[in-house]
Amino acid sequence: MTEFIVELYVPKDDCAAVAAAAKRLTEAAAELTAEGRGVQFVRSIFVPADETCFLLVEGASADDVRETARRAAVPVDNVAETSPEHPLGGN
Repeated sequence: MTEFIVELYVPKDDCAAVAAAAKRLTEAAAELTAEGRGVQFVRSIFVPADETCFLLVEGASADDVRETARRAAVPVDNVAETSPEHPLGGN
């Protein structure tokens, strides 16, 4: 599966929204996986100062990831494929 970053706006004082979105995304991913479209929520990174949340999701395609977010009622701003390479020499 390919890794995707899902970006969404979250007010800086709304940590609960991140937890709720992650829970709904996990449930929607399980639903799509049961339908034969493998999707898995991996983790979230919340940057309160920027009012941004990044969700790492594995899936076969960006469309599957977008559909997972739609079913989870997670209003995404962007979905982008991550790079498996570490050009700066990281692990």
